[in-house]
Amino acid sequence: MERHNDMPIKDAMKLWLNQAGKHKKELNKVKIRKLWEEKMGTTINDYTKEIKIFGNRLYITIDSAPLRNELFYEREKIKSWVNNHLGEEAVSDVIIR
Repeated sequence: MERHNDMPIKDAMKLWLNQAGKHKKELNKVKIRKLWEEKMGTTINDYTKEIKIFGNRLYITIDSAPLRNELFYEREKIKSWVNNHLGEEAVSDVIIR
């Protein structure tokens, strides 16, 4: 018996995630959190209280005022590397609070 709907598991997962928007957002949140830990290191990660995504906005809550101020000026850079890592324009704005 020959199958005509065979596809790689990677493509099947992408199709499923695109159909289920909530799953995709949760997966993106996990990917962003992991990327944040890798890029920023343990010190900055320790000051990071939470990372949330609402719509196309990425909210990052930081405990340290000086660090929050530094990251405020790096918002475009953060947005760029998050979107590059995800492979899509998932984040349109980064809000540091």
